[in-house]
Amino acid sequence: MDFEQFVNLVANRADVAGWDRAQALINGTLRTLAERISGGEARDLAAQLPEEFKPSLSDAEETAETFTVDEFVRRVAERAGVGDDTALKGARAVMATVRDAVTSGEWDDIIAQLPKHYSELIESSTS
Repeated sequence: MDFEQFVNLVANRADVAGWDRAQALINGTLRTLAERISGGEARDLAAQLPEEFKPSLSDAEETAETFTVDEFVRRVAERAGVGDDTALKGARAVMATVRDAVTSGEWDDIIAQLPKHYSELIESSTS
């Protein structure tokens, strides 16, 4: 999946107007995801996404942070400059688009690093 397709899918899924808003949600979600998974996994993910998103994943610490879904959404909201509801909808849209953009093995590796209560972000990710 190329950059334009990725951004368009997220914008449509999150029901946000404009590329800038969609890109802010993508970058905020990917940066937060990179904090929540191991650095090696973040680099593996970056290798399968469009080049434009690599900076959001490249500075990941080797050891994953532990935080709740609510904290995940709060961080996305802060980074994207949106409210919590938009951040949650955006994070779900980004996760669904990541799932579509990467191999099933990579997706399984990401999911394996997230606690069960993260299903709110993942299972609610619709196509």
